[in-house]
Amino acid sequence: MVSKSQIKLITSLAQKKYRSKHTLFVAEGIKTINELINSKFSLERLFTTEQDFGVPASKIQKIDEKELKKISFLKTPQVALALFKIPQEFEIKDENLILALDGVRDPGNLGTIIRLCDWFGIKSLVCSKDSVDCFNPKVVQATMGSLARVNIVYRDLKNYIEESGLPVYGAFMEGENVYNAETKEKAILVMGNEANGVSIEIEALVEKKISIPRFGELKETESLNVATATAILLSEFRRKSFT
Repeated sequence: MVSKSQIKLITSLAQKKYRSKHTLFVAEGIKTINELINSKFSLERLFTTEQDFGVPASKIQKIDEKELKKISFLKTPQVALALFKIPQEFEIKDENLILALDGVRDPGNLGTIIRLCDWFGIKSLVCSKDSVDCFNPKVVQATMGSLARVNIVYRDLKNYIEESGLPVYGAFMEGENVYNAETKEKAILVMGNEANGVSIEIEALVEKKISIPRFGELKETESLNVATATAILLSEFRRKSFT
C-alpha cells in the first residue's frame, strides 16, 4: 500500500525545487525503468502492479492499479513507477560533436533531443541554465530510456562556449544552407529557444550560422520544431563526418 507521505513525496517531484531537495526523479513504464536500472542511475524505490524487474525485493513495493493512478503522472499508468537518485553532474566529454541548447523550454522537445543524441552518438548535451530540467517527469518519459546513455550538463552557456576553444555553429533561419556548408567533426552545435531562437548573447559567439532550406513551393512555413531541426542537422553533421 502507498502511504500518504509517499504520495506527497512522489507528486511533489513534478517540481524542480523538490527534485533538487530530495535528489530524486520519477520514471514510468517498463522500458524506461529497465533502461535506467541497467545504467549509472541508482534505484531508490519501485512501485509496481505486476512486473518483475529483477531488483532486490527490499526496493520493490507491490501496489494495485488504483494506487498506481494516484502516483502516476500519466493519463494511462504503465504498470510501474520508480524513483531514482539524481546523480552528481558529470563532466562534459569533449569528444567530437557537442550539442548545446540555448533556452529550450518544452519537455517533449528536450526528451526527443536526448533520444536524438543517443541515436547519433552525441555523448554530451550542454544545456543553458534556463533550459527545462532533464529530470522533469515529462522529459524522462519522452527520452524512452535514452536518458541513461547521454551525458547531460547544465552550464552558463556563454562561459562554456568561450572557454571551450571549439568551432561554434548555430541554427538560424538566415544561415548558410547546411547541405552546402563545410562543417567540422569536433565542434559545438547550438540550437535555440522554440519561440526566439538563439539568444543575442550566444549569437555573438557563433562562428558559422547554418540553416535548413525550405523546399516547399510557397515557402510559407515559418520555422521547424527545434527537435525536428536538431534531427536534420545532426544527421547532416554525421553524414559529412563519414565522407
